[in-house]
Amino acid sequence: MTMIVVPYKAEHLARMQVQEAQRYLGRHMTPELAKSLESTLAFTALDGGGRVLIVAGVVEMWQNRALAWSYIDQHAGKHFLAIHRAVARFLEDAPFRRIEAEVDCEFEPGHRWARKLGFVLEAPRMRSFRIDGGDSALYARVK
Repeated sequence: MTMIVVPYKAEHLARMQVQEAQRYLGRHMTPELAKSLESTLAFTALDGGGRVLIVAGVVEMWQNRALAWSYIDQHAGKHFLAIHRAVARFLEDAPFRRIEAEVDCEFEPGHRWARKLGFVLEAPRMRSFRIDGGDSALYARVK
């Protein structure tokens, strides 16, 4: 399957049909926030027809520490191996010693993917951590 990786643009996020597990974030993702992510280390992966499969990146918290983020399209499944490889390369090349990721406590596919990307569970439940009041687990990947 053909996949093209390009720099992230806010318009990419606007074109997505975000997977069900991330839809709760939609009302909190303002156009201004989506635009601000353009100034972070971020990318978009498109299929051969130009469909946005994933937008992802890291936001620097301070020197050598960043927080990973991603939005995945509901149609990305058949491209997931290529997506995984692109994200793994991106994380390896990112200039941060520690990269953190938070995963919804109830979303097992997210936990599996975080572990496959080399993240280690540090906090199994951060109560009311999510913007909607849900609980998240904290993972970290340290080089």
